[in-house]
Amino acid sequence: MSELQIDVVTDIVCPWCFIGVVRLGKVLARTGTAARIIHHPFLLDPDVPPEGIDVAEKLRKRLGGDPSAMFARVEAEARKSGIALDLSKQPRQRPTLAAHTLIRHALDKGTQDALARALFEAHFLEARNIADPAVLVEIATRFGFAEEEARSLVGDAAELAITRQLALDAAQGGISGVPFFVFDRRLALSGCQPEDVFEQALAQAKGAGAEAHA
Repeated sequence: MSELQIDVVTDIVCPWCFIGVVRLGKVLARTGTAARIIHHPFLLDPDVPPEGIDVAEKLRKRLGGDPSAMFARVEAEARKSGIALDLSKQPRQRPTLAAHTLIRHALDKGTQDALARALFEAHFLEARNIADPAVLVEIATRFGFAEEEARSLVGDAAELAITRQLALDAAQGGISGVPFFVFDRRLALSGCQPEDVFEQALAQAKGAGAEAHA
């Protein structure tokens, strides 16, 4: 059977996306599955200002109460997957258009999944500002980008517009929440699922792929 393709739609400021990507990676490693993971952009909030917004304040307005219980639930799920997540360390949601643009261009370099993970870690675990071009350039140079190339991409209005349109296409195509996974272009899985659900999806996709090539 040929290498399995897994399309992953996420936003870098989504903690459930971070957990979901880590869980998928663990299952792939445990099952010895060879897969080509392709990341696609999604914007949780397309209108976040350059300075970002306070996540707790945003949720208090939306929920009408203290989001502490919600944060605790996310952190507990992260710990199950070996992620030392403490959402209090990163109080701000940042715009992610430039980060997604770098991820998009990392596909041809073969570093896309590694770069996406590094950006998740920079935002959530290191509390770095992933909307800051200097931060993005420094991270990108670890994943196959020349410094000038990365700097040009994060400041290129045309490139950012392409990324924004791709994120809009995902939303208009019916993806209303992330993470969202598509296995072998045929099996969709929505949300941050337990590892056994990912394992079942992989088995089903591989089985369907084998039948298609029989």
